[in-house]
Amino acid sequence: MKYISICIPSYNRPDGLLFLLNSIDPLLSDELEVVICEDKSPKRIEVREAVRLFKASSKLNIRYFENEQNLGYDKNLRELISKAEGEFVIFMGDDDAFGVGGLGNFINFIKEYRHLGYIMKTHTFIHQDGKEELFKYFDYNVFYDPSETTVATLFRKSVFISGFTFRRSLAVPYLTDIFDGTLLYQIYLLSEICINYSSAYCTIPLTVQSANRREVPMFGSSESEKSLYEPGVISLDNSINFMKGFFKISNFMDLKYNLNLTNKIRKDISKYSYPVLSIQRPKGIKIFLNYVSRLRNEIGIGNTFYFYVYTISLLIFGTKICNNVIIFLKKIIGRTPHL
Repeated sequence: MKYISICIPSYNRPDGLLFLLNSIDPLLSDELEVVICEDKSPKRIEVREAVRLFKASSKLNIRYFENEQNLGYDKNLRELISKAEGEFVIFMGDDDAFGVGGLGNFINFIKEYRHLGYIMKTHTFIHQDGKEELFKYFDYNVFYDPSETTVATLFRKSVFISGFTFRRSLAVPYLTDIFDGTLLYQIYLLSEICINYSSAYCTIPLTVQSANRREVPMFGSSESEKSLYEPGVISLDNSINFMKGFFKISNFMDLKYNLNLTNKIRKDISKYSYPVLSIQRPKGIKIFLNYVSRLRNEIGIGNTFYFYVYTISLLIFGTKICNNVIIFLKKIIGRTPHL
């Protein structure tokens, strides 16, 4: 049995998948397996061929599966967990990659603290102009006891799927379909694991996401997603329905464990809502203001001072200048600011 299962939900990105596979250090082949579930995309044949060619020249253990029907994002994650055989699972998006040396160091961290249920990673985002933004949340490794506070602390920070790491056996009891269509099944797993088991934040930069390799999402192709998302666009409805998923999960956890998680999550998302807001700013002021109004009225995250600072800044300066300011602040501080 391999120690790590790198689990990749694949859909329509043969070139991106090949780039990701090539970023996996072959010297780690004894430590890990790679599990790919192709979700019946239009480019299935191209994806299959990309994997075949990679396997022919690599000593990595690649296990490739093709779903008989399009399961959708959330169900495909569960399919990967079911097929994985490693002690720990690392999810990876098929348009992202591992940073040089990051995976080996991260595996060493897991081995040292193998009692953990969930480990949140550090990652880098490369903007279209080549500027790098480091998503580092603390100056040092942080270890958490199971609690509501832990869930609230890690909830928003763990949305980015690539590098999402957890002990596989702890996820098996929570292979439920009730959150299908939220595109946030991994956040539900985080919530259940971190309310019951120890977790940690690791400062080792693990993954890299590049704006120049990122493709428009195709969510909305499966039955569970059709009523919520339009494939190939980032519409207002897509963004709003995605945000609603956070609170579907937090409300479920509140009822199950008698928590106050939803209020904490709403405040945390509002304080750090710049990425949520900026995604619709390039569409113009009218659409952006409509989006801001819907975030306030339908999602309820206009409940902090920071939400309005971001809104006004984006209106006046636009995304490019605002992004540059945030990158500059992060470099000065050395991590994401704590608000």
